[in-house]
Formats: sequence, C-alpha cells, structure tokens
Amino acid sequence: EKNIDLSKINGSGPRGRIIKADIDNLSNTNGSIQFKTDETNLSDKNIGQKGLENYAGKEYKKIEIDSMRKTIISRLTVAKQTIPHYYLRRDIKVDSLLSLRSQMNEGLRKSEIKITINDFIIKACAIALQDVPKCNVIWGGDKILKFKASDIAVAVAIEGGLITPVLFDLEKKGLIDISIEMKSLAERARNKQLKPNEYQGGSFSISSLGMMGVKNFDAVINPPHGSILAVGAVQKQPCFTPEGAISSQDVISVTLSADHRMIDGAIGAKFLEKISYNIENPGLMLV
Repeated sequence: EKNIDLSKINGSGPRGRIIKADIDNLSNTNGSIQFKTDETNLSDKNIGQKGLENYAGKEYKKIEIDSMRKTIISRLTVAKQTIPHYYLRRDIKVDSLLSLRSQMNEGLRKSEIKITINDFIIKACAIALQDVPKCNVIWGGDKILKFKASDIAVAVAIEGGLITPVLFDLEKKGLIDISIEMKSLAERARNKQLKPNEYQGGSFSISSLGMMGVKNFDAVINPPHGSILAVGAVQKQPCFTPEGAISSQDVISVTLSADHRMIDGAIGAKFLEKISYNIENPGLMLV
C-alpha cells in the first residue's frame, strides 16, 4: 500500500521482525518519506580490506548492530545527508529561572514532584511554537505541514541507543503536569515500556547533555521535524551590571538546528529569541 521495499527495512520486533510501527516510522501519509538503511555499510567486509589490514593482530571484540542501532543509523544518515541543517547559538541567563524553580520545589517538598530545568525549557519551547507558528512544522515530502498544537519530543538516553518520547498539547499544560508526564515517559523509556504512539509524532525536539557537563553541542534534526534545540550545562559567567561593575550570572548555552527547507534563518532566529525570552522570564510560564 505504501510502496515501501521491505528488504530495506530494519525490523524492531522480536528477532528483527518488521512490525506496523516500523512502516509508520518510514513514511508519512502519502508514502513519500522513506528512511532506508544501506546494508552494505553495516558489515565488516565492506569496510575495505586495506583498512582492516591496519588492525591485523589487534585484539578486539565484535559488537553486533541490533535493530535499534540500525534504525538510529538509518535515520541519522538520512537526516545529515538530506536535510540542509543550519545552526543558531545563544547564551541564555537562567538566574531568575533557578530562583523560581527553587521556590516551587520548596513548596512541593512534601510531594514527590520536583520541577527540573528541563521542564522549564520544554514549556518555554511550547510557548515559542505558539508565538512563531512557522516553526511548528514537519517535512511532508512535497509539502510542509504546519501544526496548531505544541507537540515536543524529548531525547532520552537508554541502554543501547536513544529514544524521543513525545509530550502532546503542551501549550495547554502547566509546569507540574509537564514534570509528572516527562518523568513517567523517561522511566518507561529506560525500561523499554513505551508504546509506539508515545514516541512518534511531534514537530520539534529537545536534546540536553547539560547533566553530563557538556557546555554546548549541535544536535541532528529528528526527521520529519523542522528543528531541534540542543541544551548545554548551566555555567557561571562574568557579566557587567548596569552600573559597570562585574558580577557573575548563571548561563546555559543552546543551539537551534533548523531545516532550511522549511524554516528561514530570520524565522529561526525569531523562534530562538522567543525561547530565550521565555526562559529568562520564567514567571510568564506560570500564567
């Protein structure tokens, strides 16, 4: 029905069996989006004898590429080869956010809820997608699809790979709801308990390596999404006060990777500016 060559698909079911979700991941409604893995790039014999000879006599352990890793290889290869990425970078002050977060968590101390910096960033991006709807888009092969709801995928590292559970209708949800839902999705993602409808969809992604001390990085767009935000660690930086004195401030470095086929540079810059404004004025996210 979708005119997809099954021999080119890496199944994610038991023993590599192709299941319905694999087909849904490979095509949009008109069947024009296809992500195929070139199997010739996945075997030792195709690396090239000359290259392998350089490792003769070296002890090694062969790591088989499972279906999850093959899917990641396929999608990232397609993304970097076919999507014209461009990158916008910005340092964002988070002193007010950290202060508000501390107050909220103190008030929630008797509950099991703990608001994270990531929860604020998710909400800030959800609001920005509403303010700059030209960025709330996906690539549809021969068309661009623009959405009304703010549906955001958040990258979660799991054993053997990466998965991006999606939080839906975020423009309608508060920080506490986002925190509870994100924690549940992340836990079930790490236990590989997510249902396909919980990690498919969305138009925008967030990837954070701040908890690992990474200052900044460039994330690869998750097709068919229009953009992705890479979030680094909170760091102290010197700054000048209005009076000219030097003080310190808490800053995170972010990078927006955008698909130039859908999002022009000026629109991407406006989108990142809105994200930055929301993060630097976190009280607005409580309204």
